Amino acid sequence: MWLDLILSTLAFMGAAWWLRRYFDDQGFPPGLTRNVMVMVIATAASFAVSALVSWVDGEPAAEQQLMQQAGQPLSQLPLGH
Repeated sequence: MWLDLILSTLAFMGAAWWLRRYFDDQGFPPGLTRNVMVMVIATAASFAVSALVSWVDGEPAAEQQLMQQAGQPLSQLPLGH
């Protein structure tokens, strides 16, 4: 979990830095649209790194955990009691 958080944060910062530099080189004018594009693409990169680390680390995805719990009776589900 911590490795996932650290690497995805570093990926976000690196992607945002690279995208800003790339858009400067391409002559894309600064403004709200450019900032939103940088944020969205950097967030996607961060999610991708997070998913990759979880996959390599062998952690099952949240959906897989939910599917495994779906067949259990309600009395066996962890409901936060």
